Amino acid sequence: MVGGRRVCAATTVAAAFFVWSCVSAGTARADADESRRIVFSGRDVWRHSVFAHGGLLLAPGGFAQDGLMLKLLLSTGAYRYHAQNLGRAVTGYEGKAQLLPGWRIKRGNAEMKFFFGPEFQYHYLSPDDPDNRLRGRSFGLRVATELWYEPTRTTLVAGDASLTSIGASHSVRLALGMLVFGEMIDALYVGPETQVFGADGYRQIRFGAHITSMKTAETEWSAGIGWAHDSDGRSSPYLRISVMARR
Repeated sequence: MVGGRRVCAATTVAAAFFVWSCVSAGTARADADESRRIVFSGRDVWRHSVFAHGGLLLAPGGFAQDGLMLKLLLSTGAYRYHAQNLGRAVTGYEGKAQLLPGWRIKRGNAEMKFFFGPEFQYHYLSPDDPDNRLRGRSFGLRVATELWYEPTRTTLVAGDASLTSIGASHSVRLALGMLVFGEMIDALYVGPETQVFGADGYRQIRFGAHITSMKTAETEWSAGIGWAHDSDGRSSPYLRISVMARR
């Protein structure tokens, strides 16, 4: 069964690169000065976990029009949870790699991105928890979507959702924003955010505030801070920071 998943993942990766090569060759006419790639990175911390990620988003036809994209994301982190079957806390260490072909759609002030592709995860648990499906190496498929919508000149609705076949891991985030310092900064939105994520037997919900699209030269920053509560009955503040740069 594991071997079959590996073959499936390898085949999907090969197909993704083949399609990407064909599309890239057919879109060479894109404006040479237009940005075609985004480099991004982020950190996420609360009392019982710390995560870091980085990646690359490619668009052979540029980001100013509808078209194919390719997203590469690498992440790592450490987390702690209570295992009822062991009667004690377990510390987990994870690494993830995703290769997600996608499509960008822009209609007026709304922009949507859709991704689907293979994913690899590795989880090391100390002590080992045989009841946790997220153990060792796993291959699966992930589907994800992102939304950026400006209903008016001064308001923002942003969100993202992701689901993987590995341990039914999922996340959903929604943020509302109001433009501030509009005459001084290109687009700085401030407002509330909420997020839910988890996997088999675990869930966490967050409520907080965010600052989004804080631009410095070619770099764009965002941050979120608030309160997190999980299904183990634990609560603490959380902090999320991310940065991206167009190339």
